[in-house]
Amino acid sequence: MATEIQNVPPLPTLTKKDFTPSNEVRWCPGCGDYAILNSLQRTLPELGIKREDFVMVSGIGCSSRFPFYMNTYGFHSIHGRAPTVATGVKLANPDLSVWIITGDGDGLSIGGNHLLHVLRRNLNVNILLFNNRIYGLTKGQFSPTSPVGTKTKTSPQGSLEHPLNPVLFALGAEATFVARTADNNPKHMVETFKAAQAHQGVSFIEVFQNCVIFNDATWDSIYGKENRDDQMLVLEPGKPLLFGKDKSKGIRLNGLTPEVVPAGTDGILVHDPDQESPLYSQLLATLSPPHFPMPIGVIRRVAKPTYEQLFASQMETAAKKGPGSWHELLHGDSTWSVA
Repeated sequence: MATEIQNVPPLPTLTKKDFTPSNEVRWCPGCGDYAILNSLQRTLPELGIKREDFVMVSGIGCSSRFPFYMNTYGFHSIHGRAPTVATGVKLANPDLSVWIITGDGDGLSIGGNHLLHVLRRNLNVNILLFNNRIYGLTKGQFSPTSPVGTKTKTSPQGSLEHPLNPVLFALGAEATFVARTADNNPKHMVETFKAAQAHQGVSFIEVFQNCVIFNDATWDSIYGKENRDDQMLVLEPGKPLLFGKDKSKGIRLNGLTPEVVPAGTDGILVHDPDQESPLYSQLLATLSPPHFPMPIGVIRRVAKPTYEQLFASQMETAAKKGPGSWHELLHGDSTWSVA
């Protein structure tokens, strides 16, 4: 007897409006967070996922107000611990699309240890790290990504600390998807967010974000209209690493050292984010002005089993052994009595 196949109702057509709550958005006028919020609200309806299957998890900071401004499920956690909460959410329900929203202070300072481990475990979540190179919510102190010499309330004579490179940090933890985008390019943000969701595994996206109050124009030297041709390298899979006005310059290797050469020169590198070896993606992560342009786009994208897949397989294997005993667990060979 043939099995009757039941019709599965189609997903409802969603729009940006479905992800826009009635809450008043309260960031400083001109903050880059508005553009990022708008871009994510535009992205989610196009992913073919039910609205109730999205979860936004944040820590503390200006960026971490995000769950209040998305008409999805959300969790505003404590400082630096968004990866921990998101891990619990994802393991409890692997079918959810979980997005971690953090900042350069929340994610790379107090939350650095937690971010490191969610990256190395390859949990299938998307991480957006807003990088404005300052602590904005607490009124302008230098952060882990502030350039040397940055003068703030906590570094009145200039910061002495070498800044952390978020992309290099993620690659060091062997994240399987690493990208970079910018708050002044909504189209590029949407494309990058879609690519992150399509990836099976952890996705880490650094978003250049401007703080108009405490660190205004921090990225203008890179993505400003007058600078972007020479200071940004837009990555496209399968295409050579070209930049400059009319794509007049390229990047090739001289031994193991990158160098800028005229377009048309032999040996210009062709972008391939799918390389298993991390050497190429780490090379891209080290490129920055004044000697090189800053790469923007998908830097690394490789396939590995996700943490929740491995976890489910392990649980299934353990369950085949039959029910356990709390008494044996608590009073087994690993415990002893002290007279």
